[in-house]
Amino acid sequence: MSLTVGDRLLESARRGEVPEDEFVACVRDSLPYAWEVIGDVAARSHGTDDGFADNQVPPPDETARGQLLRALASDAMRGALERHFGVRLAFQNCHRVAAFAPHGPDHAERYARFTSPRAQLLNQSPDLVDC
Repeated sequence: MSLTVGDRLLESARRGEVPEDEFVACVRDSLPYAWEVIGDVAARSHGTDDGFADNQVPPPDETARGQLLRALASDAMRGALERHFGVRLAFQNCHRVAAFAPHGPDHAERYARFTSPRAQLLNQSPDLVDC
């Protein structure tokens, strides 16, 4: 299961739209490792001139790796995290999360390079075969 959803939030979803801040809090509480990594790259991207930061440290265990996969594979979670942190996220190899702040020069071009097939191939490693 991707998220631990409390009864109140689930009932809210059954009645209609869920406030995004409540959904973001659910993601934060359910996927703390993913939240920490994404929050870190987002904060660092806002603090750079080029608006880019990434994480190249593999997760400490499979539970942490699973959290990143779940957070970034879900359009709803990924979109909410991007809006919350004010960045565009990209993902490679089960752990390389990158954040692109909109203030960065050549934001779209840098994002396109990072998410290209070439970048994916160059980011391969025998250590990542089972990631």
